[in-house]
Amino acid sequence: MSTSSIYDFTVRDIKGNEKSMADYQGQVLLIVNTASKCGLTPQFEGLQALHKELGEKGLEVLGFPCNQFLNQDPADDKAISEFCSLNYGVDFPMFSKIDVNGEHADPLFQFLKSEAKGLLGSEKVKWNFTKFLVGRDGKVLRRYPPTTKPEDIKADIVKLL
Repeated sequence: MSTSSIYDFTVRDIKGNEKSMADYQGQVLLIVNTASKCGLTPQFEGLQALHKELGEKGLEVLGFPCNQFLNQDPADDKAISEFCSLNYGVDFPMFSKIDVNGEHADPLFQFLKSEAKGLLGSEKVKWNFTKFLVGRDGKVLRRYPPTTKPEDIKADIVKLL
């Protein structure tokens, strides 16, 4: 892959509109693959809290629904959007459902995985709510496992703001 920056990607928001990642230049990003029917789904609360508290300081939380782990996000984009808003008050950007692993993995996630490898150098996303922290310069700095709660990442984010 010849892509050199996270800003080279275009993604589709949850309403189906194309969105350039370059729109987020200069911001700290926390990119998360999400699911609505997972034991970790309550992490939406923590992600929303980070967004609310640190958004004006330059943090952008970006949620990418994924149904690759035990069919835990089977709904369509509209239903996922409504679920997140109604149940967790999510108002950070959510994107169209994607694959994060396999031959149809979204190019953005292919890039994230290659830049911040997981345990033992693995690129594969292991589960819902894997989190990638991206600095203001677009560099992928760190991957956090699904069990890491959003509030446990706050100190790392604050250092970058």
